[in-house]
Amino acid sequence: MRAIPLLVLALAGPCLPPTAQALPPVELAFGDFFVRPIGPRGLEPTARLQAANGREVRLVGFMVQREQALAGQFMLTPRPVAMAEHADGEADDLPASTVTVLLPEGQRDRVVAHQAGPLAVVGRLEYGPAEDATGRVSWLRLRLAADALDSQPLLRPIHPQTD
Repeated sequence: MRAIPLLVLALAGPCLPPTAQALPPVELAFGDFFVRPIGPRGLEPTARLQAANGREVRLVGFMVQREQALAGQFMLTPRPVAMAEHADGEADDLPASTVTVLLPEGQRDRVVAHQAGPLAVVGRLEYGPAEDATGRVSWLRLRLAADALDSQPLLRPIHPQTD
């Protein structure tokens, strides 16, 4: 009988004390996304990716260098990649684990300039198909918090001596 009220409190969220709501970000790596080797069913999400879905995560990767940056978003990959959208069209070289990073609602008109080198990004992970305004379908998205740009720079370069 006591399990039901506890479950209701766990689902309610706002009823929990503030310390229970402020969980640290889950450290996630691109290698944590899909089961390896790829089997006959194609790409399958790992249990770790599924557990992180909807949670705040910290991910280190490389910003995709695009011919023309899109406002309100950029892409992060496990290795440096340059996209030639006009020349390649739909035949790009993006890895399956590419993450679309979405700026907060109030920053959707902002264009983020390309930054070389590894970057650490923290946001809420979403896994599942979603089509953007350009028609591109993403399977992995990282939504930055509304105050992400207020308290710290959008992106923090990773320096070997500090990280």
